[in-house]
Amino acid sequence: MLGMDSTDWGMLCALLLAVTTHWKKGNIKVTLSHDDETSTADIRDSRDICKVMKAHKKNFLVLYASQTGTAEDYAKQFAKELTAKFSLSVLCTDVENYNFESLHQLPPHVVVSLFISTYGEGEFPDSALQFEKFLSAISEGGLSGLNVTLFGFGNSTYEFYNGASKKVMEHLKRSHATLIGNHDLADDGTHTTDEDYLAWKENTLQALKKQLRLNEHEQKYEPFFEVEKIDAMRENISLGEPSLAYLQPITHSFSSINIQLGPFGLNQPYVAPIVKSRELFEDTDRSCVHSEFDISGSDMQYTTGDHLGVWPSNADEKVNKFLYAFNLDPGIIFDLKPLDSTIEKPFPTPTTIGAAVRHYMEITGPISRQSFGSLVQFAPNDQVREKLQELAADKDQFSIEITSKCFDLADALLYLSGGSKWEAVPWEFLVETVPHLQPRYYSISSSSLSEEHTIHITSVVETFPSPTGDGNVVGVTTNLLKNIEVVQNKKNIEDLDVHFDLRGPRDIFSGFKLPIHVRHSSFKLPLDPQKPIIMIGPGTGVAPFRGFIRERVQAMKTQRGMKLGKHLLFYGCRNYGDYLYKEEWPEYAKKLGSSFEMIVAHSRMTSKKIYVQDKLLEREAEVFSLIEAGGFLYVCGEAKGMAQGVNAVMVDIFSRRKSISKEQAAEMLSVLKVSDRYQEDVW
Repeated sequence: MLGMDSTDWGMLCALLLAVTTHWKKGNIKVTLSHDDETSTADIRDSRDICKVMKAHKKNFLVLYASQTGTAEDYAKQFAKELTAKFSLSVLCTDVENYNFESLHQLPPHVVVSLFISTYGEGEFPDSALQFEKFLSAISEGGLSGLNVTLFGFGNSTYEFYNGASKKVMEHLKRSHATLIGNHDLADDGTHTTDEDYLAWKENTLQALKKQLRLNEHEQKYEPFFEVEKIDAMRENISLGEPSLAYLQPITHSFSSINIQLGPFGLNQPYVAPIVKSRELFEDTDRSCVHSEFDISGSDMQYTTGDHLGVWPSNADEKVNKFLYAFNLDPGIIFDLKPLDSTIEKPFPTPTTIGAAVRHYMEITGPISRQSFGSLVQFAPNDQVREKLQELAADKDQFSIEITSKCFDLADALLYLSGGSKWEAVPWEFLVETVPHLQPRYYSISSSSLSEEHTIHITSVVETFPSPTGDGNVVGVTTNLLKNIEVVQNKKNIEDLDVHFDLRGPRDIFSGFKLPIHVRHSSFKLPLDPQKPIIMIGPGTGVAPFRGFIRERVQAMKTQRGMKLGKHLLFYGCRNYGDYLYKEEWPEYAKKLGSSFEMIVAHSRMTSKKIYVQDKLLEREAEVFSLIEAGGFLYVCGEAKGMAQGVNAVMVDIFSRRKSISKEQAAEMLSVLKVSDRYQEDVW
């Protein structure tokens, strides 16, 4: 054939095969190379969860929807334990960071763990609104084959307890996703969140081991970050600024006249001056501070009934004790290098250890038994190690020796070690384990109609004698606000339980400034001013109602001829010494006339304690008639005692007045809540 013998033909075939193979290999190499290059470029800013999981070779997904940081903290604990115990490659992230339309494409061996917090009236957290839309849009059977675990965070004193995680469970059932373990619920109302989580985790890990055939090995701490020390201070090093936008080299966040520009929110607060603060209590050993924040010059806005988030820092005394407990040098400058590109830094870096402890870490919060147990490997001696192991394994003893004494982390560890320092605890371990310091939220007590450029808040200072007899247990933000009130009004700072650095990083808090942002609320007056309203708010629960009444006073002033429905305010306090804004209410009554009436319950002025619930019963005929006439009911204050008591009284009133069973009356109140005619702003 063409003059070639079999040998020549064989050689030609081999040559052709070699050329073909080489060409194919080249093509394959080019194709893979091109795919990898595209993948890298695409993934860098990709929001497609399936692509990101595949690109980073992750085999477990932990998602959290968190309002105040609790769900986030527990999700990260869970992810870390999965990595340490089972060597799983875990992506742990906020649901707002990705799109989930490709979630059904995850392989069957990839499990999705969901940690869902409930906010307000059974609602999803602000960051999870898009995730909620995604779940709602899933078709019947749309997640068939997807394996999930689910844990919810809520408060049983609320009407729609753990409402968000329950909605997630309904969507998962409809979409035919497979639940591994149980759907359990944490209850902050009974202060059992940590124990609820630990019980769920134990069950879930056993189920996961069986489902995924996981091999468990001895848990050993492996850092998520590499700590890189920096020798010299530079302008781009954070000293505790709320975000990187506040560092001096970055000028785009400020106008030409040095006014900070927005938008402002949870990731970017506004540093606002407190132009006025005053003590509201008289002749009492307790304290309540009225603070007025000036937001003029910014583009920050609020509406009456919203909440103000105040970003605190830790007190000098608490910072010093924490630094001592772990033998930390506050002047060390460091940066954090994530060992996994999917892990985010917990706070702005580079920074100093001192700045991180003061401004970024929740060093005074309650201690998780699980986090406590993870410190065993760093105990200063065998005796302390054994004691720590015993407490971490026994929830009752842990409650007696740690929780009931209101210990924070430094308190507890120094108590166990007899004052000896815990020098072996790595700094990166503390960075990863101690929760991020979160803003505290307060009901706004001003009106956006009458105080457009000023936001008022009303806060009782949290301080009570320590169960150990060693000084007082103090709250973070309220004591910071008290410190400002004392210094601003030139009082004696020696009377304070704790003291704060009021200048802040690079003096940005000088002039009595604090970082703030507005969290919008559904706690709003009816649009029709002729609708009657009933307001129930003992103590600082009266704060939003002060805003409501100021709103009505201003509206009456600017809208001549406006007719106002009946406004009943039930307010409770101990005595005249803690009667909040007592000089203001008579002035409001003069301006609003018969449309406004305030009914006060004093709980400590007679032998019999009288509460707002008692006053409601005294006026039950009028209360019922106002609601029957289309009125709105508002409750603000403590969730567990007062709000539940008010709800029970309203059930009684409806049951009697309509001659129906209490179950039917409770159902009627639920309908009012769903239609926003019974609103609660409770904690």
